[in-house]
Amino acid sequence: MNQPIALQAITSESKELPGDLAIWLFIFAELTVFAVFFIGFAWMDSRNPEMFDAGKATLHPIAGLINTLALITSSYILALAIKAAMAGNALACRRGFWLSILIASIYVVTKMWEYSELIGQGYDLSTNNFYMFYFFTTGFHFMHVLLGMVVLAILAVCLNEPEYVTSDLSALESGASYWHMVDLLWIILFPLVYII
Repeated sequence: MNQPIALQAITSESKELPGDLAIWLFIFAELTVFAVFFIGFAWMDSRNPEMFDAGKATLHPIAGLINTLALITSSYILALAIKAAMAGNALACRRGFWLSILIASIYVVTKMWEYSELIGQGYDLSTNNFYMFYFFTTGFHFMHVLLGMVVLAILAVCLNEPEYVTSDLSALESGASYWHMVDLLWIILFPLVYII
């Protein structure tokens, strides 16, 4: 039995998610964990506004902005690298992956500087609820950035074999999807912790 024309059009135009289903299940689980952190932070902020306002005043919003721009730029370049992979251009794809990692390192250096500044002023996880949430949530995100950089580096090395770009596009898309999730989480985290 033939499908109706409208259903055929929808089916032929619908696109699959990039990458493997497993990465999307992992991304959903990670987003759920971070959602709990974000809700907890917002709830504690509403219960202790003076403490949270005082804590936010000790942060470095320019550092947060630098980190935001670094991650957005890194994600954009990675999207261009995936586009190059789809066109079969292994060299442009590999360069895009390495450039994404290089730009992401701006985030790593800036965040480490910010942590050292705060710790040098005597703030840590045990100072109060604001710093407990700040260090725990941003530290958890920081670990995801480092993991993402390792994943991107492994894929960039795999791209030394030009045929990898066509033989395993799903792996490249999975790595990029994870990286975009890390970027998205920071875009939520930055205003929640530094601005609002």
